[in-house]
Amino acid sequence: MTQTDRHLSLDAMRGFAVMGILLLNIVGFAMPDAAYVNPAAWGGTDVLNAGVWAINFVVFDGKMRGLFSVLFGASMLLVMQRAEAAGQNPSAVHLNRMAWLFVIGAAHFILIWWGDILVPYAICGTLALFFVNKDVKQLLRWAVILYTLYFILTCLLVAGGWWQAIQTAAPGADPEMARGAAKMLASFGKPGTDQISESLELYRSGWPTIVREHLSIFAESLVNTLMFFTLDTLAMMLLGMAMLKSGFILGLWAPAMYAKIALRAFTIGLVPMIALAAWVIASGFDTIITFAAFFCFSFPFRIVLTVGWASALLWLIGQHRDHPLIVRVAAAGRAAFSNYLGTSLLMTFIFYGWGLGLFGSVNRATSMLFVFATWGIMLLWSRPWLERFRFGPAEWLWRSLARRSLQPMKLR
Repeated sequence: MTQTDRHLSLDAMRGFAVMGILLLNIVGFAMPDAAYVNPAAWGGTDVLNAGVWAINFVVFDGKMRGLFSVLFGASMLLVMQRAEAAGQNPSAVHLNRMAWLFVIGAAHFILIWWGDILVPYAICGTLALFFVNKDVKQLLRWAVILYTLYFILTCLLVAGGWWQAIQTAAPGADPEMARGAAKMLASFGKPGTDQISESLELYRSGWPTIVREHLSIFAESLVNTLMFFTLDTLAMMLLGMAMLKSGFILGLWAPAMYAKIALRAFTIGLVPMIALAAWVIASGFDTIITFAAFFCFSFPFRIVLTVGWASALLWLIGQHRDHPLIVRVAAAGRAAFSNYLGTSLLMTFIFYGWGLGLFGSVNRATSMLFVFATWGIMLLWSRPWLERFRFGPAEWLWRSLARRSLQPMKLR
């Protein structure tokens, strides 16, 4: 397999991931943030909308972000290897890239959208530097340790929520505890809370109001990121580094092996995920049950299904690398940074008050139409752009900032 083929595998997987992430992020763009966890909070729980939620929960939720994190870890290692081959200090190059990624992510959070993942990636990418010299087995061992710690943390959080809810429901419960429980349940995505009303008012307002709010919550969001997203995101990056060192993510394994791993992973992961979705629906989207399924109980199967998605996509790309759709998806992956930030700009323009003001006015099923339309835009613009230019616009900006000089943009 040639170097170009290997890049196609990575780029196409990244393209599928950045497209797939929008299936989940659209809820954060179009509805109050509580709806991201609990569909009963907003977006509809009728058969159609609950069905859309269930499909995304079972098949895509957490798996696309996991895949994107795996690819980030693999790409980070590739960049460092190239820097070393060019006689540069790979650690310095990497840290400079992560510093600017943090700056861009902070600007994205404050100025555009609260659901930014660039800041967490910058933090986890910095921590991943301590693992770059470890072999495949060591990387996998550390990934398992981090996965386990994250699972324990989420289980303790869910157990605390259940205990607090039981205590406040008891006769003569302390009013202060009841207020604390109400705040906790609101963060779990409880329907009908003041938090939802405040979210509707905020994102139907103008851009200055939104920016002030985002600026005020940035520090708190950063703390939450360190507490609840660092462990699993870093673990996924280590998994990606292991996949690169083993040749797995470069498409170097036999196609039959990718197909076999994908089949096993989906067989293991889908059945319990379907059972969890059925439990949540049967509970009437009970706040704590839904939160527990979303953050905790689904987590082990999200890992398995992320591996399944990686294997299935590598098999698909390997079998159809010259197909026009794969080529366009790979172009979208080469410009994934631009597509990610561009999606935020487009979606906030459509839904926020400073744009078309549709926030809170579409249900979960209807929001999928915006996803499909945006996919079309990604596929249409990315390839023609990259036939003329070396990088996507955001990739060029990041590269120029990290290298402290304007990079050549046009292809010769």
